[in-house]
Amino acid sequence: MRKIPENLECGITVAMKIFGGKWKPCIIDAIAHGYSRPSEMARYISEAPQRVIEMQLKELEMHGIVEKMIFGGFPLRTEYTLTEAGRSVVPIIDQLNNWGMKNKELVASSQQAGTSNPASTASYNCFVNQA
Repeated sequence: MRKIPENLECGITVAMKIFGGKWKPCIIDAIAHGYSRPSEMARYISEAPQRVIEMQLKELEMHGIVEKMIFGGFPLRTEYTLTEAGRSVVPIIDQLNNWGMKNKELVASSQQAGTSNPASTASYNCFVNQA
């Protein structure tokens, strides 16, 4: 439980509830491109631990961005789909990707200058704008 109340009247605060996790935009992007099972997401976002993916999926479900479906049988199969609100986030993720691709030299130059941790430069298998 948060001790400091959040200002949910601020659009940025609300948006950061969705985008705030390190892997949440990547997870939304993966689902938008057909990767619906947590194991599939873990393969394509290999830098993210499976446990973190599952935690962030739970948060996205709690906020109404994704919907969880459990299919019977053995073994049980869990799949996620984007809700209407989740689908409305995809163009924003596309814009984040476009901005990042245009400005990736900013990060690269800061790493070369030693101002960033090279260990934190995971290369997420980005699906946005790929055929």
